[in-house]
Amino acid sequence: MTQQDVKTAPSKNHDLLYSLHDKPGFWPSSFAALQHVLASLVGVITPTLIVGGVLGLGEHVPYLISMALMVSGVGTFIQCRRIGPVGAGMLCLQGTSFAFLTAVLSAGMIVKGKGGTPEDILATIFGVSFCAAFIEIFLSRFIHKLQKIITPVVTGTIIILIGIPLIKVAMTDIGGGFGAENFGSLDNLMLAGIVLVSVVLLNRSKNPMVRLAAVVIGLVLGMLAAFFMGRLDFSHIASLPVISVPVPFKFGFQFDLAAFIPLAILFCVSAMETTGDLTANSTISREPVSGPVYLNRIRGGVLGDGINSMIAATFNSMPSTTFSQNNGVIALTGVASRFVGIYVAAILFLMGLFPIIGGVLQQMPKPVLGGATLIMFGTVAVAGIRVLSQANLDRRNMMIVAISVGMGIGVSTVPAVLQALPDMLENILKSPVAMGAITAITLSLILPEHKVAEESEADVTVAAEADDAKKKLGEVG
Repeated sequence: MTQQDVKTAPSKNHDLLYSLHDKPGFWPSSFAALQHVLASLVGVITPTLIVGGVLGLGEHVPYLISMALMVSGVGTFIQCRRIGPVGAGMLCLQGTSFAFLTAVLSAGMIVKGKGGTPEDILATIFGVSFCAAFIEIFLSRFIHKLQKIITPVVTGTIIILIGIPLIKVAMTDIGGGFGAENFGSLDNLMLAGIVLVSVVLLNRSKNPMVRLAAVVIGLVLGMLAAFFMGRLDFSHIASLPVISVPVPFKFGFQFDLAAFIPLAILFCVSAMETTGDLTANSTISREPVSGPVYLNRIRGGVLGDGINSMIAATFNSMPSTTFSQNNGVIALTGVASRFVGIYVAAILFLMGLFPIIGGVLQQMPKPVLGGATLIMFGTVAVAGIRVLSQANLDRRNMMIVAISVGMGIGVSTVPAVLQALPDMLENILKSPVAMGAITAITLSLILPEHKVAEESEADVTVAAEADDAKKKLGEVG
């Protein structure tokens, strides 16, 4: 067997066909890469579609979608290839993150409320994102110590507050979108229902690849239904350029402190989420989950997250993070080779080159998008509940969660409660993520843990019950 044969031979590592450092041939790599792209494509493009729709970015959406795809390709390459200390060196797919969506929309609304143009909105979003990315870059150097502040109670609370406000966005899209003349019409509800039911049924399939591609298939079915209902208009496609050219800070660079703080907090949370995703990836890839090799990968992956988010902001895309979907694809296909990630990166980048893709996706009716995102945003909120379930929900922690979630949801539903505050402070605290995170972190730091007191109380209760039992036995005797 030649040296080349050794490099391309399937791994004997447990149930993996190809382990981390194996080099599959062209066709196995291409097929595995396509499955990763299908599993993550909706996650890459949907945040841009939502931001474009809510903030009225219209004509810029095809270009922004192209940039999201291209930047995801570049970020995936960096994570998989590992350039110096940057990147995890694993099969990690990098893409636009839902976690930042609430804060990005809040930032856009701040600028829009001041009378800013779509260009001003984008300049602020990308300028603030660029600066906030330095937070994650800094934290990557001592990520293991961050767990003392960003505890599961804090993380779970923040993730819940990311998901719940977005459900309102999804429901608005299901109705037809903000300001739609036919809002809540039966046609809109039917389109959303087609997508919603399709995704649910496909998720019950016994075929794992069908389950992974359920959202993509559901959106395609929704688009087909919209086509037969006469709801699609591709007349503007001809006016789009043939190729999208990346232009650094195409819309300018602006900064707003009120928009920066929520994003800075979320980059701390993103660092912890990336740590979890990379740990799961290491487990599935049969790689160490402790020791210097593991810690080096975590640091490189979190650093890659931060640098990729800087690159994203530079080239007009929202913050990105490692996706968790591809962990499921690795488990299903048995292909953990990081070299497959280079194929994934190439596919995403090539898709981004052609703005016609973004132009077609922009025509997706709001109810079709809402039918899919309702499930996705609900899943985000449930993920927060799952994180909380892994924490010790004693009386102290339950109080922290209750107050923080209450404050976060409260300001998102009744923002006028903050109107007496200075404008900058009002804009910061109107973000449910910022309000909830600041509350949760502050309470976690100032409320003492009563482990000893609770144990003593439990001991007293047990002793009292034992005494009662003895008295009853004595009475019986």
